[in-house]
Amino acid sequence: MQPGDEHGSSTPSDAVPPGQGGQADQGGQFGQGGQFGQGGQGGQFGPPPPIAPPPTTPPPPAGPPTYGPPPPAPAPAPDPLRALSAGLLNLTGLGLGYVLLKRWLLAALCWAATAALLFVAFPAEVDGVPGGVLIGFVAFLLLAAADGARRALRTHQAWPLRAPLAVGLGLVLLAVPAGGVIAYDAARDEAVEEMLLDRLDKADKIVTAADGRTFDAAEDDYRSALAIYRDLGDDHPGSKAAKRVPDSLTAYYKAVAAPYEERKYCDALAPLKYLRTLPNTLGKDRVGTLATWPDDRLATSLYECGSQGIGTTTTAGSGGELGELLRTFPDSDQAKKVEPAIRDAIDSRSSDLKGSDPCKATEELRGIGSTAKALPDDAGAGLSDDAASAVESGVYACGVDEFKDGKFSQAAKTLNDFAGTYKSNGKRDRAKDIAIAAEIADARPAAGRSLPPTKSPGGAKLTYVVENGGPGPLEVLYTGPTTGSLKLTSCGGCKTYTSKAQGKKACLAGKGHPQKTLRLPPGDYHFLYKRDTSSVGSVRNNAEGSKVQPGYRYTDCSYVVTGGGLGDLDGLDGLDGLDGLDGVV
Repeated sequence: MQPGDEHGSSTPSDAVPPGQGGQADQGGQFGQGGQFGQGGQGGQFGPPPPIAPPPTTPPPPAGPPTYGPPPPAPAPAPDPLRALSAGLLNLTGLGLGYVLLKRWLLAALCWAATAALLFVAFPAEVDGVPGGVLIGFVAFLLLAAADGARRALRTHQAWPLRAPLAVGLGLVLLAVPAGGVIAYDAARDEAVEEMLLDRLDKADKIVTAADGRTFDAAEDDYRSALAIYRDLGDDHPGSKAAKRVPDSLTAYYKAVAAPYEERKYCDALAPLKYLRTLPNTLGKDRVGTLATWPDDRLATSLYECGSQGIGTTTTAGSGGELGELLRTFPDSDQAKKVEPAIRDAIDSRSSDLKGSDPCKATEELRGIGSTAKALPDDAGAGLSDDAASAVESGVYACGVDEFKDGKFSQAAKTLNDFAGTYKSNGKRDRAKDIAIAAEIADARPAAGRSLPPTKSPGGAKLTYVVENGGPGPLEVLYTGPTTGSLKLTSCGGCKTYTSKAQGKKACLAGKGHPQKTLRLPPGDYHFLYKRDTSSVGSVRNNAEGSKVQPGYRYTDCSYVVTGGGLGDLDGLDGLDGLDGLDGVV
């Protein structure tokens, strides 16, 4: 029993708090045991309090004994700062929230995830970390932060850090992933710079590799390099590579225009024209002073190439390079040289007409005349007239040269064209004589041993009658001491023969054949008989030689033998009662 139970009149234990007057009253009882020592004299602290009257209510029923361990203290309330600090420390990716909670396996999982991200991210690549990896890692951090906060709310174990300090540490350590992002972006930017510099270096190497090749062969490579320069400037204007593009473009211009530096002016035209298009391709601001860099070089190349090719190249009605120069750079110094250059070329080729190859000089004079005529703004009006006059002289000189070189067919054509074109030229009759001799010589080379005489010899002239004893008109060409031609109408009653004997017999007996009489100085002659084939079909021309001597009267009669061409009457004597008949055909 408890001591309070021995006194039925004592105050109930729940009415008077422990250590108050009720206990003092019991003290006198315990004083017997000597626990307090003279406890009955507790009055030294004052007179004892009066005894309370007994309660009017009955005492409570006796409860269970009050001895044994005290009941457990109630659980403390959740601390949101602990949850916040755990979440922040896990959000750093270092798993420190789990470390404070002593969840080592989960902390190790955070460390493994962060290490995996670093393995994927470094070294930094141009394309960066794949988007799926980043999304997954961020989601993992958010889950770890939420889980750490949840566990901190449910756990009341002691921490080595106060919650406010842990929150501050979490906020500070968030700089770790933030700094990592900044460092990674810097590394990635550097990787991009290296990539762009590699692209620039590739373009520069393409340009260098094209050295020594013609522009036509290297044009595609030049264009691919230019595309790289343009992309670097357009897509990455602030990059290190873009800042080096102007220097690369300068080297590019020089490489493309290399033929100009080598004085290959005609080869330099295409690349220089190409360079003049680049301001439109790249933009004038990016090209800068290079925009006009090709102009003077192109003007020089047009002049030099055009001057070198005056008369030797076809200008196709545009005036060639010289015409292009006057149209493109009309006020340039090079344009002022065009007229003197053409005049010098005319004078030079005119002198060549007296040289070994007047035909070549004549063709070049024609070309010069075409070039001068095609120059813009009538710049070559007077020059084209001078060239045309020189061509007139050149055609005659060419025909004579062809005759001397044994090119009789070409000579005949050239001189016949001359006679037909330049009818007022004083050498027209002479050209016709040489053309006749050339045509005869083409069939009978002996007629071309020398040019026909310029004048007919004086003295007696002999009668030479030419008759047409066959169907179809007949043209007879002759050359010797004198040169000429005649035409006879068709013999209406004549026919073709199957043998020469029949033709000769008909000529000897024939009366009324169309005929013409020539008065020829004596000497050796060459004849060419040309029958109009429109009435008798294909008839082969016939060339013969005849010696005309004084004391004779000559008659030539021409007839047609089927399959045998023009017949000849060589060896006939006594025709028309004359002896010594020669050259009758």
